[in-house]
Amino acid sequence: MGLLDKLQTAGSNLTAFNGATPATNPGATKSSKLHAYDTTPGYSVNGAYSSEVVAAYNAYLDGVPNPLPQPSTLDLNGRTPEKYLDTLPE
Repeated sequence: MGLLDKLQTAGSNLTAFNGATPATNPGATKSSKLHAYDTTPGYSVNGAYSSEVVAAYNAYLDGVPNPLPQPSTLDLNGRTPEKYLDTLPE
């Protein structure tokens, strides 16, 4: 009996999937709204889509609680910054 057969029949206390391939978490796909959604800023930029991002984040089964960090307070809410001008000393 191979490992896969053993997992599928007896299960394991080390995994919730017992040899099956788990579904892909939406937070790990291009449809994630963590950083942006289409052309709008996402959760990490200004807190948008927080309920969807928190749900996807909580769907990870890694065995430990992982609090979702607060959105950034440093960026420009999705606006493109003004062009940097190189003003080196002469």
